[in-house]
Formats: sequence, structure tokens, C-alpha cells
Amino acid sequence: MKPAPATPATTTGIIVAGGEARRMGGREKGLLRLHGKPLFAHVVARLRPQVAALLINANRETAAYGESGLPVFADEERWPAGPLRGILSSFAHADTDWLLFVPGDTPYLPADLHARLAAAAARDGLQVAVAHDGERQQSLCLLVHRSQQDSLAQFTRHGGRAIHRWLAGTPHAEANFSDVAEAFINLNTPDELAHANDQR
Repeated sequence: MKPAPATPATTTGIIVAGGEARRMGGREKGLLRLHGKPLFAHVVARLRPQVAALLINANRETAAYGESGLPVFADEERWPAGPLRGILSSFAHADTDWLLFVPGDTPYLPADLHARLAAAAARDGLQVAVAHDGERQQSLCLLVHRSQQDSLAQFTRHGGRAIHRWLAGTPHAEANFSDVAEAFINLNTPDELAHANDQR
């Protein structure tokens, strides 16, 4: 039986801020400031109207993230290390059937990110949908039904670590965002952040 389509009321947004940010010199990237606000706060503002609840996955500076008033949770050690650990850890903290994952360093996310991903999943009758910017998949802008937890867990137990590799072996829909490809710009280096701060 196919799950009910994703709606804002049945979706929890997960801001994934658990990376090591090596290109930022190891600084906690989500807390770096863009136009006077932490990067992750821009993501919160974009995502909050699109989902029923919002959570932050972070492994450092959790108190600072918690000042936003949002629940913060760290990766669970029971899952293998790697980018999928935060995703797998999220299922225990979300109360909804659908989870919408976004990176914590993408301050310009589309206002209709959830709507387009949900429409793509419903169109194809699938339980996973990923954003495509016209050139490539944005594999961490991902709508997933909780029924996929076992598939993700099995993938990691067999040594899988990369989200795009899990997607390659999993039926999924793509939502076309080529008209707003710039919305998926993420700020990975001090120069990119400085340039973004120069723009008004």
C-alpha cells in the first residue's frame, strides 16, 4: 500500500548541520553570519513555513543552535560514520510520516521546495524525491517517507556512505528546479561567505 502523499502537515523538516566544514577551517559553518544572522537561521526562515515541525541535526555547538528555540539532536553512534548517519538518526526524532532534509549552509532555498518535491513523489507514486537544479541532483535536498529507514540502514550496513549512491539504487522522483538553480548555492569557503555578505 502506497503512503499518503506528503503535505506540510505530515512533514518534518530536518536541517542537517552535522558536517565537519573543513573548507571553513573547521569552524561551525551553520553559525557563521550572513547579513547579521547565522547561516542556519536563513535556512530556518526558508523552511519553517513549508513543514509541520523543524529540527536541527548538529554534532557541535548544540547550545548555540538551541538558542533558536528548535529541538537539536546529534548523530546516533549506532549508525556507521558518514553523511547518512544524520539522516538515519533523524527518524527517531520526527513524529511525521515524511522527512524533508536540507543542508544547513543553503540560505536561499526555494519557498516551494516541499511543494515541488511532494508533487514529484506523488506524480511517480514514490517514497523518495530529490531536487535537481538542471545540472545535477542536490542529494541533500531530499524528501523521504519513513518507510525508507530500513533501506537506508541496510545500505549503510553494507558499507554505503554516500547519499547519491543510495539514491542510485533506490526508486526516486526528481523535482525540477532548473528555473531557480541558484537557490541551492551553498557557502563552503570563507571567500564564498564574504562574497555573499557583499551582496544585498
